[in-house]
Amino acid sequence: MFLTLEGIDGCGKTTQARLLAERLRETGKSCSGVVWTKEPGGWPGGEKIRDLVLRDGLEHPLSELFLFLADRCEHVLQVIAPALKEGKIVICERYTDSTLAYQSWGRGLPLEKIEELFRWCGFPSPDKTIWIDLPAPAAYHRMAGRGRMDRLEEEGTVFLEKVRSGFSFLAERDRGRIVRIDGEKDISGISAEILDTVLAFLHQ
Repeated sequence: MFLTLEGIDGCGKTTQARLLAERLRETGKSCSGVVWTKEPGGWPGGEKIRDLVLRDGLEHPLSELFLFLADRCEHVLQVIAPALKEGKIVICERYTDSTLAYQSWGRGLPLEKIEELFRWCGFPSPDKTIWIDLPAPAAYHRMAGRGRMDRLEEEGTVFLEKVRSGFSFLAERDRGRIVRIDGEKDISGISAEILDTVLAFLHQ
């Protein structure tokens, strides 16, 4: 089973991915194991791409896009596909929906061209996607409280709200796959709702 967690920066994906992985292991729903990973940087060597994208001064939106795609090609080949083949549950922070929301709504690149590249690369589709929806001002306030921000986090609330509108469009278009979770709830409430959603899907 391939699960992805999506949302704008500051919505709480990392915390919720960790909690979901822990609780799925506790329930024993996957005898083969649970893999918790992320993009960009979820494969050996991927942190170099992550640093290039998030720390260095990229200016062209296509540079961003193609670096994310390069990272995903290796991530799928080296981590995601082997784990799925072994029957493991894969939980990934960010995946194709983030690329669409950030690079199309955030940067203005054509949606259909990006999706064409996805098909050409042969990326596997998630079985279920959890979208943690949090308004941009609340997300930005959280990030500011953490201290230093990366290059994308520093874009500000206007950019984040554009990206959020992209996630909203995708959630409406792909309602069978994407489940919206209210990111303004407390951590335990969000975690419980995500776990219930995933367990219900597993029991289908």
